[in-house]
Amino acid sequence: MDKQHTKVLSYFRFRRILIPIILGLGVATFLFVRSFDREAFTGIHWVWQSYFFIFMALLMMVVRDVGYMYRLRVLTDGQLSWRRSFDVIMLWEFASAITPSIIGGSAIALYIVNKEGVSMGRTTAIVMITAFLDELFYIIMVPVMILIVGTQYLFTTEGEYVFLNTRFGTQGIFVLGYLFILVLTTIIIYGVFINPRGFKLILLSIFKLPFLRKWRNKAAETGNEIIITSREMKGKPFIFWVKAFAGTFFSWTGRFLVVNFLIMAFVSGGDQMLIYARQLVMWVILLISPTPGGSGVAEFVFSGFLGEFIPAGLTPALGLMWRIISYYPYLFIGAIILPAWLKRVYAKKSRKEKEINPSDELQHKPV
Repeated sequence: MDKQHTKVLSYFRFRRILIPIILGLGVATFLFVRSFDREAFTGIHWVWQSYFFIFMALLMMVVRDVGYMYRLRVLTDGQLSWRRSFDVIMLWEFASAITPSIIGGSAIALYIVNKEGVSMGRTTAIVMITAFLDELFYIIMVPVMILIVGTQYLFTTEGEYVFLNTRFGTQGIFVLGYLFILVLTTIIIYGVFINPRGFKLILLSIFKLPFLRKWRNKAAETGNEIIITSREMKGKPFIFWVKAFAGTFFSWTGRFLVVNFLIMAFVSGGDQMLIYARQLVMWVILLISPTPGGSGVAEFVFSGFLGEFIPAGLTPALGLMWRIISYYPYLFIGAIILPAWLKRVYAKKSRKEKEINPSDELQHKPV
């Protein structure tokens, strides 16, 4: 068992799975008790539309995962089958669910994709381009939704966030987050598609500064990753990018529509476009969450951003249902898949090693 294998397994310890469950259920319980309203629950009328929209919410989770799987197959040029893509996406989501949102599961994703037989160069490119496509979706959809719903009702007045010792409201932290994503995406475009070696030189020049010098080796690694990604992705046909972005669009749209359909299951009417747009703002807040998978923060933010579309007494319950559908399954599916996946990829590695290095018996067989 190699060091990398042991290190990755440390991320999947039971304690790491238990922490987000306790955080999420703890906050959900607190919000539920604080705003419990018996009349809101007795006023629920279970009609066929309720079951239909709950089914649609579940179907959107399938759309989300199939979109990710399709994108992975596009980025690997079909090297991974649908079955192996399913394993990779479930474990990738599992890793994201048990690591702080601000860190994400990219480091573990590198390990997972590489163990599926994808070269490390291409794996590096896949993980970086995946992040790039996610950010590109966000950059495009924000102005589109602002044009549709405007800014008058997009931001809530609830909640303040401290950044660089300065207090920001919802709109302020959203603008900061959007600008950060815009700058980061511009840097990736320049580095990957325009001038990868020039980008690395700029990066190394910046990290010559005395207060940044200790991170210079890390900056060099990032520069190398950009060069590798550029080599792998330059020259890809236009249809390749259309397919990859289509997978991204469907996966993110499915993710957001889960909330829309859950609200429609219990509340008639409501501005569905505004609910969708509010989730774009929510995503920036969850992106900087210090808790695993945004657990605890997500339940609280749900009430603040979407509470006005739901009867007050139902908001925490619907927030919990949202997380039960869109978050907790990955914890359990990932934990189930992981042992069999590790057994499969390491058995495959052992077989390859035997093919390359014959056994001692064959090496010493008398002639």
